[in-house]
Amino acid sequence: MSALTDALVEPIALQLEQHGQTLAVAESCTGGMIAAALTDRAGSSMWFDRGYVTYSNAAKQDLLGVPEAVIAIHGAVSQATALAMAGGVLVRAPVHWAIAVTGIAGPGGGSEDKPVGTVWIAWAERGGRTVAQQFAFDGDRAAIRAQSVAAALGGLLQRLNGDGESS
Repeated sequence: MSALTDALVEPIALQLEQHGQTLAVAESCTGGMIAAALTDRAGSSMWFDRGYVTYSNAAKQDLLGVPEAVIAIHGAVSQATALAMAGGVLVRAPVHWAIAVTGIAGPGGGSEDKPVGTVWIAWAERGGRTVAQQFAFDGDRAAIRAQSVAAALGGLLQRLNGDGESS
């Protein structure tokens, strides 16, 4: 992973360890890259529980319980879907925190309303808030995916530090 990702994972790990908390992720466009970044750190089994790679709409529904109607009405790349993915993680995994990512990494698949680089990331805290944020990343597929990983981890770190209240 990148130096930026490494710089985000370490403080996340320390915060989770310090508070005895755990994390799980649900990934679509990042295809497991967030889980890989987190588990690159030795000792991650103390705080990383599991990752769901739900690339297809069917996987989002089957593994995370995202309602078919949410995807039909809002699309797979939407605030509603990201929120439902994060909520689905908390229903299925005994963790304190969840991250969910869904987006269009390209080079194809974009539209006028949702161009390539459109990514929704949601963060959920058990017993707390679930929020989602839309991003518009630039670059090729690899760059968009790397930016998505960094944004997901950065957003989690903000929330762990208590300063990620805006959505």
